[in-house]
Amino acid sequence: MDFSIIIPTLNEEKLLPGLLESINSPELRKLYSYEIIISDGGSTDGTIEKALIHADKITVHNQEQPQNIAAGRNKGAEGAIGDILVFLNADVRLDDPEISMQEIMVFKKEKNYDAATCYVKIFPEERIFSDKIFLGFYNYYFHLLNIIGVGMGRGEYQIIRKSVFERVRGYNESLPAGEDFDLFKRIRKHGKIKNLKATMVYEAPRRFRKYGHLKILLTWFVNSASVIFFKKSFSDKWERT
Repeated sequence: MDFSIIIPTLNEEKLLPGLLESINSPELRKLYSYEIIISDGGSTDGTIEKALIHADKITVHNQEQPQNIAAGRNKGAEGAIGDILVFLNADVRLDDPEISMQEIMVFKKEKNYDAATCYVKIFPEERIFSDKIFLGFYNYYFHLLNIIGVGMGRGEYQIIRKSVFERVRGYNESLPAGEDFDLFKRIRKHGKIKNLKATMVYEAPRRFRKYGHLKILLTWFVNSASVIFFKKSFSDKWERT
């Protein structure tokens, strides 16, 4: 098994099928050895039914207390057998899945990197001018954080060696927000993070449309500062849209 793709979900029946169809094509299955793991937080829509068509493994959170995304990702990683873990959000799609998998295999052979990330943009058909401005800033700023040694990788797409993931004890489940930044910050203390050049991930704009770029930028900044200085996130929860 070359790598494991882990996708945390919660009521994602609309966007999840498009992602799963793109990464589960017969052509890709012939070229690469990988598994698709769905870690569901207790969906009440048709997410599980959609996942059953494409996923190799599905875990479902059935406890009364809600599961945050950090716990969902960790749960998915528990059953992964690939030595490379690829975390994807359910509301994204890859610009070119085959190119992304090629880069995963290159990363796997490059032992001098512990984790990898890439640029994230809004779905092309839904992109507006403010998306180009703010997402351009986000991408270059996050890249800069890796260059100067802070460590950053958005949860939309994170690649991590399983041995490293286990060494740093995975995502911090006490963080309702900023868990993706916190993980890469801890990984960066031990090794290097690669910014992939060919892989591009597109995300749904629903959060930006609901809150606006300025509010989200401020929230990211405050949560990041809180994680750095106080080891906890400022937000008491990360709202799903």
